[in-house]
Amino acid sequence: MTSIKESTAGPDAERGPGRWLALAVLVLAVLLVAVDATVLGLATPYISEDLEPSGTQLLWIGDVYSFVIAGLLVSMGSLGDRIGRKKLLLCGAVAFGAVSVLNSYATSPEMMILARALLGVAGATLMPSTLALIRNIFHDPRERSLAVGIWGAMASAGAAVGPVVGGFLLEHFWWGSVFLINLPVMAVLVLVGVKLLPESRNPAPGPWDLLSVLLSLVGMIGVVYAIKEAAAHGLRWDAVLAAVIGVAALTWFARRQLTLSAPLLDMRLFSHRGFSGAVLADLLTVLGLSGLVFFLSQFLQLVQGRRPFEAGLAELPAAVGAVVAGLIAGVVARRFSVRIVVAGGLAAIGLSLAVLTGLSQETGYPLLGAVLLVVGVGAGFSFTVTADVILSSVPKEQAGAASAVSETAYELGAALGIALLGSIVTGVYRDFTAPEGTPADVASAAHESLGGAVESARSLPPHEAETLLHAAQTSFVDGLRLASGVGAAVLLATAVAAWFLLRGQRLEDGVDH
Repeated sequence: MTSIKESTAGPDAERGPGRWLALAVLVLAVLLVAVDATVLGLATPYISEDLEPSGTQLLWIGDVYSFVIAGLLVSMGSLGDRIGRKKLLLCGAVAFGAVSVLNSYATSPEMMILARALLGVAGATLMPSTLALIRNIFHDPRERSLAVGIWGAMASAGAAVGPVVGGFLLEHFWWGSVFLINLPVMAVLVLVGVKLLPESRNPAPGPWDLLSVLLSLVGMIGVVYAIKEAAAHGLRWDAVLAAVIGVAALTWFARRQLTLSAPLLDMRLFSHRGFSGAVLADLLTVLGLSGLVFFLSQFLQLVQGRRPFEAGLAELPAAVGAVVAGLIAGVVARRFSVRIVVAGGLAAIGLSLAVLTGLSQETGYPLLGAVLLVVGVGAGFSFTVTADVILSSVPKEQAGAASAVSETAYELGAALGIALLGSIVTGVYRDFTAPEGTPADVASAAHESLGGAVESARSLPPHEAETLLHAAQTSFVDGLRLASGVGAAVLLATAVAAWFLLRGQRLEDGVDH
């Protein structure tokens, strides 16, 4: 029987409309955090012009937010189980709004990276709390599937809506405005959430192990940094050292959890084939979606010359597909099976990325729009069903920790999508040959990033500028094609793995196939 501390929604709230109003507040939080992960994509050329970051700094600005969130989610999910998920959510919302101001007014690449990292700390308090509260507000499995579907649709769509919001703001205001929009949304979340959200926590949580918190943070960031640097620059000593430290910390973390009476994360969950398969599918789904959205934003603007808002609207089919698929994912998974829906979603993303291996500077929008729509549908199906599987696998009192696993997979996937695919794009891009006679400082700036090439070309005579830009854009597209091919191979392999790992897995109150 559920403790009073575990859920204070009460029977009336569970039967009345209150739970759906509470869901609306939670969806607002997850939408904003997801938007923030990709809203920066369109702002990248403006940040390049204003702050003049190096290519590596630019990648860190893009992905440090997701790295920090991924490193802290397990710890924050467990903290919410202990001190109360509503309390953690509201405190995190206030911090998220405050740090957004720091992001808006950053004056150097280093300050921007720090501000993005702090935003990640605040974001880590929001994501697991939202999904854990859904687990405790909705007790009927079919209602919970719909609630998770709405939540998943917003999480997937947020990544695709980011460019639209960013594009509109960038055409009317300066780049810092993409962060200031967080303030009114967070204010609404706090004011309404105080009234509508029920508090819930684990009635017997045990102590919060700070050593485990540190180990999970060091381990996650170490491993991700190593992957990112190795992909960009090869196996240098710093990448190897980071990998060793990261793997050692995660190994220590896992072993420590098995010895604690109240672990931050119950590692025994991963011995369940369906749970592990759902987590893997979660991670790779978001890797494909976020990597595609991030780099197509630059392609549409800097290669095809679209205005920011137009480029944002061009990516809207991904959001539409994700929302529609997320809302019907639970019904479809019960009608057919979990593995058909998840493996099919992953395969759809993989095949879409494979199509982009034929991308060129002249590729028309109908093809790009169709690819984005299919990616959105695939992500909506796969991400929503896997989140439901993960959430249904644990008792309610462990909802925060299980939610954190799902969210860690989401954020790690977003970070790796930008880092791995981005490192491939950057590695190919930097090899282009600047036209003979290009000044050394202009060539150097052009090789840092495509945004740098666009900016530095303005100092050249028209003909030379056109030649430099053509070489840079061609190289960028070559990198994007290669990254798409790698992404396609990874997603299609994961689809096959998910087919076997999720065999026999079903949603509650569903049919096993």
